[in-house]
Amino acid sequence: MYQNLAIVAAFVFFYSISSGRLEKTIFSGAIVYTFFGFLLGPIGLGLLDLNLGAEGLRLFAELSLALILFTDAANADLRELRSSFRIPQRLLLIGLPLTILFGFGLGLALFEGLGLVEIAIIATMLAPTDAALGKAVVTNQSVSGDIREGLNVESGLNDGICVPILLIFLAIATSASASGETSELALQLLSEAIGIGVAVGAGFTYVGLQLIRVAAGRGWLTESWLQLSVPALAVACFASAQVLGGSGFIACFVGGMLFGGLEEKNKNRLLLAAEGTGDTLSLCTWVIFGAIVVGHSFGAFTWQILAYSVLSLTVVRMVPVFLVLTGMGLRADEKLFAGWFGPRGLASIVFAVIVLDEHLRGSTTISITVATTIVLSIIFHGITANPLVALLAKRMARAK
Repeated sequence: MYQNLAIVAAFVFFYSISSGRLEKTIFSGAIVYTFFGFLLGPIGLGLLDLNLGAEGLRLFAELSLALILFTDAANADLRELRSSFRIPQRLLLIGLPLTILFGFGLGLALFEGLGLVEIAIIATMLAPTDAALGKAVVTNQSVSGDIREGLNVESGLNDGICVPILLIFLAIATSASASGETSELALQLLSEAIGIGVAVGAGFTYVGLQLIRVAAGRGWLTESWLQLSVPALAVACFASAQVLGGSGFIACFVGGMLFGGLEEKNKNRLLLAAEGTGDTLSLCTWVIFGAIVVGHSFGAFTWQILAYSVLSLTVVRMVPVFLVLTGMGLRADEKLFAGWFGPRGLASIVFAVIVLDEHLRGSTTISITVATTIVLSIIFHGITANPLVALLAKRMARAK
């Protein structure tokens, strides 16, 4: 245990003092974290022996995603979002279902050994985009505001929307519902996930922010404890929504949006510790993913899995985005840019753990496909983020 702790702590320290330099290179944090975990894990040098299991990985991934969603939403430019809300609206209401449909069609062509429901599960697991991996794009001021905020809102909400869809397919796969009850179950799960998530996120954040203001005004809140208030609020939003049957991810995103809108003056100071905590948990998640999941995925690797992964990151994502953004006043290169930057990551890891717990017939193929897609995503999206942002900014400058 202490050897694992020493290695991970040393890595966090050295990465933290060089993060500013690494962010300017083609190597994103997720690439470095995952490679480190793989290199020192059981398949590599064998120095890291992380026996956390699926639940440990799920916990790290969920908490990381919860904090990142809350802070990213709080930092969103609401004025820019109000003028360009049609972009995330189309991406979520039309683009997301189309992405799942395209993924399902691709799975039918490639995975002969899987049933229809298992293929639908893969398509759903790989539909949501990762707010953390897309951070290099959505926080870069060189990207136009409508695309930046559109991608930010999309990544903040699509994982929460996919949760009830995934649960419906899992219920069908495990024969938990009769065929006549499927549509009713779908509406119930979707309404609960969104409704409870929105209510908990908005309610907890509003009350929490008022309490922070009262405590600060009366001198009850010290500077050190002030740093912990927002991370605790974000985790409370997530966990409470999950307990009540809603989507904790939607709760965190809605809570973050409300927090940023109500506390514009001091939000940067209040969010600093939450952002650092989210980054640290994200680092640990990717290290665990590299050490445990990546190495053990090689044994069941097939060309069908590789083909699905590559096409999932390109055609399955980019074609629906290009179609739904048509007529929005965007140039072709901007639509292609928005379609390409749909990285897969923490949400898909959480979904993979959920599916593995169900012990489905094709669980091995499902999990290896998801792991392969995530690995390719962190590599390709990581190394292309800065160069493509610079290229798009240059083309936009010429267009003006």
